[in-house]
Amino acid sequence: MHFKKSLVLFLCLTFFISAVFVGCTEQKEDKTENSIESDESIMENSIEVSEESVIDISVAESEESVIENVLKGKTFMFLGSSVTYGVDNISFVEYIARNNDCTCKKQAVSGTTLVDNGASSYVQRMLNNINKNESFDHFICQLSTNDASQNKPLGKVSDSKKIEDFDTTTIIGAMEYIIAYASSTWDCPVSFYTGTYYNSALYQKMVDALYELQDKWGIGIIDLWNNPEMRNVSSQNYTLYMSDQVHPTKKGYEEWWTPVFEEYFRSYYA
Repeated sequence: MHFKKSLVLFLCLTFFISAVFVGCTEQKEDKTENSIESDESIMENSIEVSEESVIDISVAESEESVIENVLKGKTFMFLGSSVTYGVDNISFVEYIARNNDCTCKKQAVSGTTLVDNGASSYVQRMLNNINKNESFDHFICQLSTNDASQNKPLGKVSDSKKIEDFDTTTIIGAMEYIIAYASSTWDCPVSFYTGTYYNSALYQKMVDALYELQDKWGIGIIDLWNNPEMRNVSSQNYTLYMSDQVHPTKKGYEEWWTPVFEEYFRSYYA
């Protein structure tokens, strides 16, 4: 009898221990499954963040490419006189090159005219001092104030586009000759730039003639003469930017003239 009671007690205890063990095992498996699900969730979130980062970088790179400088690597040729030459041989030409990682060359002699009146005229220096075999992206000519101050004959726009038909002893005839020669020799766009406003009736007529030539030839015009902001500059800033009514100071070249040229070229090549 005593033996039967002991056997029953032993069987009950064994059953109880087995039940507890099974319960603990199931609980451990549940925790393991929860842990796996948690790890998978973290991995999914991590992948999503990584993909978003790649997209952000791509957008940033795209935005940088949009603002890439269109003047970089281009070559510009400037023909002119003292305003193109600058102060100590530094003018807007050098500032454009410095600011935009481009090449700017100039053929500039003080006191010279568009009108072909000798070896130093714009026409003769273009013919003899600029390499015909060079490659330019743009040819820019100064509308010389010397022609106005020396009261050279204005002339008129020709009906012809043949270079031999232009009268280079007149201002407009010399301008047409320069346009025709530069276009055919270097196969590049041609633009003229004016000076800022000063009191000169003849120079005003020269500026007006530029627009007639634009209609005929399709040239570009960097018009400082009619620029409203430059016309309305304060007397204090004018004294800071100009050494006289024609010639800029170094500060005038860098801060007043150069930005206008850069805006023109960037718009041209946009």
